[in-house]
Amino acid sequence: MFETIGTAWRIKELRDRILFTLAMFVVFRVGSAIPVPGVDAGQLAKFFQEDTIFGFLNILGGGSLEKFTIFALGIMPYINASIIMQLLTIVIPQFKDWSQDSDGKKKLSQLTRYGTVFIAVTQGIGYSFIISQAVAEKTFLTYFIIVLSLTAGTSFLMWMGELITEKGIGNGISLLIFAGIVAGFPSGVFIIAEQVKTGQVPIYLVLLIVAVLLMLIVGIVAMDQGQRRISVQYSKRIVGRKMYGGQATHIPLKVNMAGVIPVIFASVLLAFPQSIAQFIKHPWAEAAAKSLGWGKPLFTSLYVLLIILFSYFYTAVQFDPFQVAGNIRKYGGFIPGLRPGRPTAEYLGKVISRLTTVGAFSLAFIAVFPIILQGSTGVQLTFTGTGLIIVVGVVLETMKQIESHMLMRSYRGFMK
Repeated sequence: MFETIGTAWRIKELRDRILFTLAMFVVFRVGSAIPVPGVDAGQLAKFFQEDTIFGFLNILGGGSLEKFTIFALGIMPYINASIIMQLLTIVIPQFKDWSQDSDGKKKLSQLTRYGTVFIAVTQGIGYSFIISQAVAEKTFLTYFIIVLSLTAGTSFLMWMGELITEKGIGNGISLLIFAGIVAGFPSGVFIIAEQVKTGQVPIYLVLLIVAVLLMLIVGIVAMDQGQRRISVQYSKRIVGRKMYGGQATHIPLKVNMAGVIPVIFASVLLAFPQSIAQFIKHPWAEAAAKSLGWGKPLFTSLYVLLIILFSYFYTAVQFDPFQVAGNIRKYGGFIPGLRPGRPTAEYLGKVISRLTTVGAFSLAFIAVFPIILQGSTGVQLTFTGTGLIIVVGVVLETMKQIESHMLMRSYRGFMK
């Protein structure tokens, strides 16, 4: 592997892309250390000592939310805006037409950016009032500066992510999330080391947790790479003096077609009660928010249920069996043993339903497993199942892109 890395480093174009990506990581970490003006760090630390859902968002941002830096909102507003635009593309015919040509895709991208700014402003206002106890001077100007700083930070991250995608290696948005999660690993290791040093946690328990996490990573890789290949045979066609078709191919259907989107949806939805409770200040609202705290039984149960439901929903949005069957029929293809049209669509629907069942339950298990592990062992874990899924997925995707660059020049890649 080190020989392969050395070979990749000798390719000037690939080396420049890697160095550019690393430079953007440095900028990201510098911005994650610049605090928003007008916030008392001491009071803010007290707020995050409580076991709240905001700890999840803090982990995705590499600790920026806990320190309330200019990158406190992270790239989540952009992700939420992208998901909303994908859903609107299904509902609004105009957006669906735009998604099928290059000029229309540019319009959708511009609308996504506007949506990102709107969501960032909304979340900035909400966060500034949620942590109002940490605001030094509760004036309109102070809150305006806080919201402006948070929105500007998210907009800068959005621009930087698109720049990494264009001039770096890998997907820029995913890499920024990856960098934020990985940045929190050293502090997590330090906390566990302190627990072992003080005798709070035995060393054999830590080794057991490491072994379990390694097996969990293997499971994530298997779920990410797992797919069902549907064989498709195309009949021969004669157009003019040329013959087309007559070849066999396959349709790859991933086990986890929805990715981490269901986990993000479920986390954001479960964050609403605690956010609302900060404004209502009523005993029943505080009790409801407390019962939905991170790691509580009710939270874990709803978390699993919502992940499974959103997995089915998002897969249904992404994959339309009747559209796929229509495209196969349009180009003279068929699945061996099935008639084109409705029988093919029904077969694809059954296959994707079974795959989604396996993927949804696997995703829910991976997402809640660290919560169960921390509750049963008492070891303070600073990562989540979602974080592990994102890290493993981004690493695999980036390795594929590096390999594709090397294969273009007949070099051996990472994957043999």
